[in-house]
Amino acid sequence: MVWTWRYEKADGTVVAPDGGQEEFPGQGDAETWIGETWKQLAEDGIDTAVLLEDDRVVYSMSLHEG
Repeated sequence: MVWTWRYEKADGTVVAPDGGQEEFPGQGDAETWIGETWKQLAEDGIDTAVLLEDDRVVYSMSLHEG
């Protein structure tokens, strides 16, 4: 299993990450990483992060505070 994040604009447009797609060996690793980088992603214009396990959507979350 591979865990990845998909990044989207507010209108649902998928945004390709700079430097390629990050892959994680587990959900906890992916969640730790997003916890450390979400502010920068939001500053870069990403509105939503979607956690994927292979191609299955696990959940999505807004990168806007509050």
